[in-house]
Amino acid sequence: MALRRALRAAGGRWVQRLCSVSGGGGDTIFALSSGQGRCGVAVIRTSGPASRGALQTLTQPPRLPPPRVLALRRIRDPDTSETLDRGLVVWFPAPQSFTGEDCAELHVHGGPAVVRGVLRALGRLPGLRPAEPGEFTRRAFHGGKLDLTGAEGLGDLIRAETEAQRRQALRQMEGELGQLYQRWTETLTQALAHLEAFIDFSEDDNVEEEVLARVTATVRGLEQEMGAHLRDGRRGELLRGGVHAVIAGPPNVGKSSLLNLLCQRPAAIVSPVAGTTRDVVEVALNVGGYPLVLSDTAGLRDATDPVEQEGVTRARDRLQRADLILAVLDASALPTQRGGLAATLGSLLPSPSPPCILVLNKADLLPGGALPASCPQGDPLPPTTLLSCKTGEGLDRLLELLGGQLERLCGDPLAGCPSLTQSRHSHHLSAGVTALGRFRRDCHLDLGLAAEWLRLARRHLGRITGQVGAEEVLDIIFRDFCIGK
Repeated sequence: MALRRALRAAGGRWVQRLCSVSGGGGDTIFALSSGQGRCGVAVIRTSGPASRGALQTLTQPPRLPPPRVLALRRIRDPDTSETLDRGLVVWFPAPQSFTGEDCAELHVHGGPAVVRGVLRALGRLPGLRPAEPGEFTRRAFHGGKLDLTGAEGLGDLIRAETEAQRRQALRQMEGELGQLYQRWTETLTQALAHLEAFIDFSEDDNVEEEVLARVTATVRGLEQEMGAHLRDGRRGELLRGGVHAVIAGPPNVGKSSLLNLLCQRPAAIVSPVAGTTRDVVEVALNVGGYPLVLSDTAGLRDATDPVEQEGVTRARDRLQRADLILAVLDASALPTQRGGLAATLGSLLPSPSPPCILVLNKADLLPGGALPASCPQGDPLPPTTLLSCKTGEGLDRLLELLGGQLERLCGDPLAGCPSLTQSRHSHHLSAGVTALGRFRRDCHLDLGLAAEWLRLARRHLGRITGQVGAEEVLDIIFRDFCIGK
């Protein structure tokens, strides 16, 4: 029967998953898990079957402390019995450890000589070898301690530089995204089982005719839910990688001055000579807990100098790929005719344009610090603010507008359904939604083909979490981890 064959195949895949431990081979790994360089405390960890013996060999007295209890021990060289340090050690017997294997940690003083001495001592013990980047987390994945989305969340947490990034990564590491995909996988599995039963037993009148209708309704609801998850405006990806904002405008309106004001350092050259900026100058900022990658670009005009022409070309290319634009104009030289300001702004922005903030710089040159009464007020404009890069007046209002735009683009990482964070997720989800759509097309024509579409959709969900076809993406996911994690 097709149903029994599917169940046997699924069972075989799970047995293969549970029995495989990539990169382990029964050996024990060790690494410095805290940061390099001088520090108060350095953490050295091991994982594998020789962890217990290694901890007993290096510590005095050799009696192991109770599991998961820190104990003060003298740490010695196994060859010379010389004391290397006095520090805290902790023992994590399998399976109650990060990797699911026997693990140990040595918390020693963070001087480079101490760390080198302990690592050399571990390297001389039989069965131990230095860990590869990400190998602890990879073993945790193979030990069933976390799925691939959790591993990716852990990597993002290590690299998080803003509060919003930390919140999103922690939520993913704790399994919320993986649990969502697992729920969808279970829904698909149940629908596929019911469909297989209908195919196998409907001729015997042992399966109700309503089964097919229920399967179709379930798949339609899941397709809508997955589609909505995909249409999140790339919030998770923007938060993870940073919102790319471009400062654009004509020459000599203060674009480079604005970049320097926002990053509080002379990152770009400022000069009264028009066309000073020729290349893209990029800085990373933290604005209200959200990551911002801000680019200063060449002034947009019909340049005659070949180098400036290339700068303008690069500026327009960067505008096409921007998530947010800070359009800068000279507040003291605005067009006075109705519609003139909107037309000037439109000549700067790509079509279609991403969200934009209009910055009217050089407010210090305005009489009374306000726009003249003759300046048109009825133009359809994006959020607009007056600013003086020279005095800093108006910066708070600009930061308020900028923070609001970043919040709208990235969303609240703690609210609602967890967001997509990787293009890998988007690819497999899109393919899964396509497969569900083809199921609905074929379910009234060929039930066998329709069942294959459900299997394909489930396989794509499994590739996200690592339940199926994980090996081909493991190296990509773990290669950017630091050694010791």
